[in-house]
Amino acid sequence: MAAVALCGALTPAGWAADGTPGPYAFAEDATAVRGAEGTTDSARLEAGHTYRSSIGPSGRGGRLYYRLELDAASTAYVSATAVPRTGASVSYSDGLKVSLQDGNGRNCSSSGSAHFGATQSPHPIAAWAARETGGKQYACQTAGTYYVVVERSGAGPSKASRGATPGGTADPKSSASRVWDLEIGYVSEPGLKEARSTTAPETWDSATPEALAGTPRHRDGGAGFSTATTLGQGVWRDGINPGQTRFYKVPVGWGQQFSATADLGSSSGGDGYVGTALALSLYNPVRGFVDDVGSGYDGRQRSAALAAVPPVAYENRYALSDRVSGMRFAGSYYLVVHLAEQVADRFGDGPLGLTLRVRVTGAARSEPAYAGRPLPHGVFDVAAGADGTAGGSTGTGNGAGRVTTMKLLAVGGIGLGSLLVLTLGAWTVAARRRRPIRAPWPVSAEAETVPAPLPAPEPAPWDRGTPRSR
Repeated sequence: MAAVALCGALTPAGWAADGTPGPYAFAEDATAVRGAEGTTDSARLEAGHTYRSSIGPSGRGGRLYYRLELDAASTAYVSATAVPRTGASVSYSDGLKVSLQDGNGRNCSSSGSAHFGATQSPHPIAAWAARETGGKQYACQTAGTYYVVVERSGAGPSKASRGATPGGTADPKSSASRVWDLEIGYVSEPGLKEARSTTAPETWDSATPEALAGTPRHRDGGAGFSTATTLGQGVWRDGINPGQTRFYKVPVGWGQQFSATADLGSSSGGDGYVGTALALSLYNPVRGFVDDVGSGYDGRQRSAALAAVPPVAYENRYALSDRVSGMRFAGSYYLVVHLAEQVADRFGDGPLGLTLRVRVTGAARSEPAYAGRPLPHGVFDVAAGADGTAGGSTGTGNGAGRVTTMKLLAVGGIGLGSLLVLTLGAWTVAARRRRPIRAPWPVSAEAETVPAPLPAPEPAPWDRGTPRSR
């Protein structure tokens, strides 16, 4: 099948492909692209951009290819967030795998997978892969053409799914027989000016910190990575409905250590028990999985705390554990909270109270001496608004995020008032040029290249399938 790159997003962010409001907010500046079923026709992805795509069931368009053109010095990170469409059902084994390969079909330094696992509740799941350079003797070190491989895993359109309905036809609600939408991000990290240690830190405070206490302040979580609500250190209150996923981001600087706890409030009615009700996942600035934790629910308040992660350090990347290697750069770390849809069957449609306790400790240090700038620009910066009152640029949005450029004007005879008018005018023009354009029309729900909405938290540790390989 030929790969066709489309111009612009075909549906507004936060809307499904059929034009109805959806539960996931895709990046407004995402470009629609069609994955190819072979490398020859694969579409090229550009560093610093976010893309929308879709992937068919396992065995029927369930493996797609996209193309990268890489230099020999930069590290490339590609993440894919799979979004089952509204009304789909998922099984324990349904999942997504992402890998990067060279021209000979060899996997590069790392690949990752994600599964819905024990929650069996449809929600966005994310996996990432990397072509790493420098330090270690990784594969794929030369400049050239590489391929992103995104594939679905699980039962697929098997006999089990075909027998789910009378007559042996596939269950139309089964996720195995339905298209998933994709949000794909591509981040480029420059090499270093000078070589550094290639050994991960061996000692750091690995004790789980005490949960932060205090009076909660209200913050509404976002509906996707691109609309994640900024939180700083503190106690934050929100609400969450069964089947819903909430996104938050926490600025963490070089040398700083992060911890978080999610508390689910008690229910006013209902009874019974949901085994895997609450899932709390942590992703790094390139949307790479770091760690997760979950909890069952019986109507009484429950708490889930992430295990301790190390302070942010460049050398963390050389560790084997996701929980350590994921903490490899500064920037916005994403907290993704999902409440299983099965909670509604026993305790009503909600919402239930959600409290997040966020702690960031340690003094921020200077960044490593990079030989260039990452794409998108600012992805590894610690954004302003860490108290939760303002948002920053998205981690993998198109272009360079929010960058303000001030130019010095040396014009004789121009007074301060005139200079102010000129400056305000330039800012206005720049703001208008940056404003994303939304397509006003809906697109067919089953269009092959149209991405639909839904976010991407990953399953808790017990839910996870194959760990990332290196």
